[in-house]
Amino acid sequence: MKFARYVFAVAGIYGLLSLVPMYFLEDQIGRDAPPAITHPEYFYGFLGVAIAWQILFLLVAREPLRLRPVMPAAVVEKFSFGIACLILYAQGRLALLVLGFGGFDLLLGVLFIASYWQTRGQD
Repeated sequence: MKFARYVFAVAGIYGLLSLVPMYFLEDQIGRDAPPAITHPEYFYGFLGVAIAWQILFLLVAREPLRLRPVMPAAVVEKFSFGIACLILYAQGRLALLVLGFGGFDLLLGVLFIASYWQTRGQD
């Protein structure tokens, strides 16, 4: 159970540190990675949903056994971004830096699977 607590805590903290600053970087992102964001409602909607997931990860870190049923959904959350990054990079549509973030999400997804199996039978 200690492993699951650590994995989900790291994921939640990392996610919040990565995502919250983006609320203040809309213009900068448009300059660094043109074109500018043309649908801010999607950008801020994505951030809100992604931050909600990070909070869920922190809750799972506190009570991994009670919240074990949400772990498969957490895997989907991580794999959906990581796999999309792999495909986009293969198509030449994604920067190497962003691929690194996607790769880290894939790693977290694998660790979430390990956490799910590690907590099996303890509930």
